[in-house]
Amino acid sequence: MKRTATVAKITEITMSEAREMVRGAGLRGTSCRLSVLQYLSAATTPLSHAEVADELDAHGYDKSTIYRSLVELAEAGLLSRFDVGDHTWRFEFRRGESQDEGTEHPHFMCVTCGKVTCLDDVDIKLKATNKKTYTDITEVLLKGHCRECG
Repeated sequence: MKRTATVAKITEITMSEAREMVRGAGLRGTSCRLSVLQYLSAATTPLSHAEVADELDAHGYDKSTIYRSLVELAEAGLLSRFDVGDHTWRFEFRRGESQDEGTEHPHFMCVTCGKVTCLDDVDIKLKATNKKTYTDITEVLLKGHCRECG
């Protein structure tokens, strides 16, 4: 089942902002990297390579070039990359000023349609059960039925 990516143009960064971010991360500002970063900055949900490639195909970018751009931007800290258990990497724009800021939030995945959404308003606090325990959560995924499928 093909899903349409959810994009809200309100939060989209400009091409010059994308260029500055990419160069600031030590990467060359190729047109594909800039387009990928700009597109993901406007997305309201994490997107797979296929979803990004479907959108940017009209710009003439090869799917493998888009994939390399996604991986390089994630490795540079400009995108987050995660797998919800379906063996498909999803990418999202990191909105924080640093690599750790503004990116740690849980996600919700509908078990019926597969849609993944960010739960930005959810703050997860852990209480250590004993003082010798070190806890470092890197990802939280909640699964259930979305409103459309519920």
